Amino acid sequence: MLSHFAIAPSGFKESLSAGAAAEAIAAGVRRVVPDAETDLIPLVDGGEGTARALAAEGGGRLVA
Repeated sequence: MLSHFAIAPSGFKESLSAGAAAEAIAAGVRRVVPDAETDLIPLVDGGEGTARALAAEGGGRLVA
């Protein structure tokens, strides 16, 4: 049976970025469904972590 999950969390302020939250959730899904396929879709709302998420998804880098 093929299981496919879209994982689209926002970040957890001062704790996990949206990308890190997506990775953690995906790891939990794979513990329960080892052959699961996952699409990680970190969400940002324009606040903290937005520039980092856009750079990561667009293949860019942050410049101070």
